[in-house]
Formats: sequence, structure tokens, C-alpha cells
Amino acid sequence: MSAANPKVELQKQRLRFVLNRIEAARVARGGEAPVELIAVSKTKSADDILPLIEAGQRVFGENRVQEAAGKWPALKAAHEGLELHLIGPLQTNKVGQALALFDVIQTLDRPRLAGALMAARDNGVTLPPLFVQVNIGAEAQKAGVMPDEADGFIEQCLNEWELPVVGLMCIPPADEVPGPFFDKLAALAAAHGLAQLSMGMSGDFEVAIAEGASHVRVGSALFGARG
Repeated sequence: MSAANPKVELQKQRLRFVLNRIEAARVARGGEAPVELIAVSKTKSADDILPLIEAGQRVFGENRVQEAAGKWPALKAAHEGLELHLIGPLQTNKVGQALALFDVIQTLDRPRLAGALMAARDNGVTLPPLFVQVNIGAEAQKAGVMPDEADGFIEQCLNEWELPVVGLMCIPPADEVPGPFFDKLAALAAAHGLAQLSMGMSGDFEVAIAEGASHVRVGSALFGARG
């Protein structure tokens, strides 16, 4: 019998630890709905990602289209059931490439991008599930539709443009308590009948789950701190 791969064993331990924390937080909020773990693999090579795949993780998130294109087609070809989410800003000139690569796009945040997605749909491309990214803290340096414009934009996406928006995504301000921002996003989603909320990262995903997150985006707790 061959010896266990130490990298895979480490990833199994980290994955089990994170999944146990997710489950405890889900049960604490009532346990009525599942929570999907998105492993954030930005800046990680295919060799870094492979042990986590072998440990059983199937859902991953990437920030950049070009970076993802360099590693994920081969990984997807070699492993069944992988799901890839775009969690970073999407340029309109990268829409075609993104639609060929990602299973979910979480960063729809402006009319011009909506237009590029509609153009692709009109050309026969089946759009994946979409999340509207809300700049929940109204921070100038961050992407996302501003909170005071979010209602109108979500309404257009759903009813005028008929885009397959399934939920909302946010990144709260790093130097503030995240709970109120998560609560605000949850209320916005509920107002539009959207059940999915992508919110919470390694440092605050349990708070996000308490506020209703359906997806949490975890990187360093799975891969280790970035050097």
C-alpha cells in the first residue's frame, strides 16, 4: 500500500476544519438551508490546487479570467464535477472567455457588463447563474454597484433584461464590523426575492452564515496564509 500524500492529508485536515465550522454556524442559525464552500484559489498554481481537489473540494473561485484560463481547463478535464466561480471584476472584453470558462459569475455590477452578457445571449450563448455584486460599504476603491443604485440595477437585471440573476455578492469594509453589512445585503436580496447570498471570507464567514450566507469564499483558511 502506498503512503498517503502529505499535501493531500494536510488539505483534508484544513478542509474538514473549515467544513465543520461552516456546519456549526449553519446549525446555529437554524440549519434550514445549506451553505456552499467556495475555495478561493487565486494566485495558486494547479499543483497547489490539486491536493484540495483530491481531498474532496469541488467548488472554487478565481479573481482573474486570464489566470483561471491558464490552469482550470486542464484541471476540469482531469476531474469530474468541478465548479468554477468568477469572484473578481469582469471586463467587458473578457466576457466571451469568461462564459466559456466559469460556471457562475458573481460580479455583475454595471449596465455595460449586463449589455455584454445580453449580447452573448443574443448570439446563442447560454448564460450561467449570475450574482450582482454590491459595493455594500460604498468604498471608492472597490467594484460593485453602489447601495443607493442597487435596487434599480437589480430590478433591471431581473425584469427588463431578464438575466439569470440568482443572488447578491459583497465584500464588506475590512476595518469595520462585518455583521451589519451582511445584514444589509440579506435585506436587499430578500426585497428582490433572491435566495442566494455570497458573503463571508476566511476571517468572517461564520458571521456571514449567521446573517444568511448561502455561499462563503474561503482562501487562506484552506491554502494557508499568503506569503
